[in-house]
Amino acid sequence: MIRIKPELFAALRAGGKDAVLEALGNAIKLELATIPPYLYALYSLDSSKNGAIAQIIQSVVVEEMLHMTLGCNILNALGGTPALNTGGFVPIYPGPLPGSVEAGLIVGLAPCSTALVHDVFMQIEEPEDALSFPTALGAAPPKETIGQFYGEIKEQIAKLGDGAFSRTPRNQIGPDIMDESVVVTNVDTAVRAINTIVEQGEGTSSSPLEVVGDEYAHYYRFAEIYHGRKLIPNPNPGPKTPPDEQFVYGGAPVVLDPTGVYAAQTNPIAASYPPGSAARQACDTFNYSFTSLLNTLQLLFTGQPDRFNAALGLMMSLRQQAIDMMSGTTVAGESVGPSFEYQPTNS
Repeated sequence: MIRIKPELFAALRAGGKDAVLEALGNAIKLELATIPPYLYALYSLDSSKNGAIAQIIQSVVVEEMLHMTLGCNILNALGGTPALNTGGFVPIYPGPLPGSVEAGLIVGLAPCSTALVHDVFMQIEEPEDALSFPTALGAAPPKETIGQFYGEIKEQIAKLGDGAFSRTPRNQIGPDIMDESVVVTNVDTAVRAINTIVEQGEGTSSSPLEVVGDEYAHYYRFAEIYHGRKLIPNPNPGPKTPPDEQFVYGGAPVVLDPTGVYAAQTNPIAASYPPGSAARQACDTFNYSFTSLLNTLQLLFTGQPDRFNAALGLMMSLRQQAIDMMSGTTVAGESVGPSFEYQPTNS
């Protein structure tokens, strides 16, 4: 469960643009911090054996990138500037999620497993009012989430009013570049962007579905992996069936095949591999590519939208590097885990 430190809420509730900008910076940092753990689990999967699970995790990663983009759009519209390409912005794994989040949940880099999905990924995405749909395995009770923090940001932005925003769109990534992105120019569009972030991650208090579209929110997609079944509408709902019985984990199997998970180490660091070894070279190259991606995203989010294709190219390169490392095809049969460390030069 993610709990936000009370002092962060207190600073935000004190009001003012600076407090909102700081909160948005923390939110962007948090969105980025979830992506490497999700990618590590994704890249550990042999898609020929675990294709359905890989598809679920990849769909979440794509939307986390959208959430980071929306956070940058709001920050830019209010006159701030994101700072993605610094050593302090990249978290160290394992550890608590950044953005003034308490250390109750330790997040690391680990190959995919149902325990990882349940104990880490579902905890990250868990809504304040999680709907506990019936399964043979039972269900977890609801707990508070980052959604409350976004709710407070939304309230403070409303207090700032439209006058706090740039008169013309400032450093915005719109839907012409990234699907479902929102160009932020005033309170209404900022609220729409925040609602997209929260509802894609958590759903609503009455439905597991995102408000727009027919996708389930992240929490329920991960729950499909944990429960081993797709979430489907209750085939026999009654006129008084409550919301937490409108759906059931009773669809097609979503079973994790352990023989289709590469045996990469948990929480790797580049320094753990001998200097000059194939494993160290592969890890250093990956980290340099990862840092190059952050540099490109920094340019993308600060007024150079033409960098989007370059960012996509780097993402594809990282994917292939990671799969080659974890499958052992480029490191003499050894399964090497990419460490997602900040590395501005490649020795």
